[in-house]
Amino acid sequence: MALGALVPRAFFRYAPGPVARDELPRGDGRATARAGAPAALNGPALEVEELRHRYGERIALDGVSLRVERGELFGLLGPNGGGKSTLFRILSTLLAAGGGAARVLGYDVAREPDRVRRRLGVVFQHASVDRTLTVQENLVHHGHLYGLSGASLRAAVEAVTERLGLAERRRERVGTLSGGLQRRTELAKALLVGAELLLLDEPTSGLDPAARREFLGFLAELRAADGITIVLTTHDMEEAERCDRVAILDRGRLVALGAPEALKAQVGGDVLVVAGPDPARLAERVRARFGLAGRLVDGTLRLERERGHELVRDLIEAFPEEVRTVSYGKPTLDDVFIRLTGHRLAEA
Repeated sequence: MALGALVPRAFFRYAPGPVARDELPRGDGRATARAGAPAALNGPALEVEELRHRYGERIALDGVSLRVERGELFGLLGPNGGGKSTLFRILSTLLAAGGGAARVLGYDVAREPDRVRRRLGVVFQHASVDRTLTVQENLVHHGHLYGLSGASLRAAVEAVTERLGLAERRRERVGTLSGGLQRRTELAKALLVGAELLLLDEPTSGLDPAARREFLGFLAELRAADGITIVLTTHDMEEAERCDRVAILDRGRLVALGAPEALKAQVGGDVLVVAGPDPARLAERVRARFGLAGRLVDGTLRLERERGHELVRDLIEAFPEEVRTVSYGKPTLDDVFIRLTGHRLAEA
């Protein structure tokens, strides 16, 4: 049966044309450099400049600008509706931006989408593998879409399944594999055709905690060993903490950008969460007594203070009837988000 009979016609709108012979994967399946590569060969992996988009009256992206260096593990952190998915779709050439510009490995996503697609590996939040086919069959069909065949395709499949720990499972149906191995199969598709930049949309969604940690650890190993650039979207703090840098999006705006530790250092001390019968009144009394401006979030009073354990004692002694519970700890990226936006990531 012809491939066109198996794949919906609409798919070919997004699939790149056959890969040129000098782009075919060799050895480990990574594409070799071409003479026609852009001048920014050693430039950033990703550049976004004043990117804008809206759906009717709703603003999805509001002048977002950022830069991802080659070899970075970069996270796009934000709530549902924050703009992550819209940015992901624009970068993967599935959606035309309403304004601004984006370049992947020096190529403009609007003017040179085919060149971008040949260098991107995309793993969507929802599975794109066929669960009724084996791992190898999924990879072979994917390779055909990129113009690979024969000995080159067989070598690339063998190399990528070995690299991702799938060699012994490649003749098994994808639907029989664990969630973690299914996500590895998605990743194998992206790497099979020589991706230089991986775009991962909520890559650990639906995985149990053990499989999530294993997959994230594997991404870090892949980046360290091969130097590939990885950009992932997430609303999971553990994923974001593992990134070299994080861009925090909220309601279409870029509200913070930096290394996780640097962002957390902006919070300023420990974070205390105080629960009581009247948090608003307690906030006023704390301001008057200790000179601390708190923030009311989720019916609790949040305070920032160096040596937070000492403030716990002082609060309980000063307001024994107004403080029911106090917890404190070092800042997290969720605390950064609250400080910048006034609400929790989960409720945005």
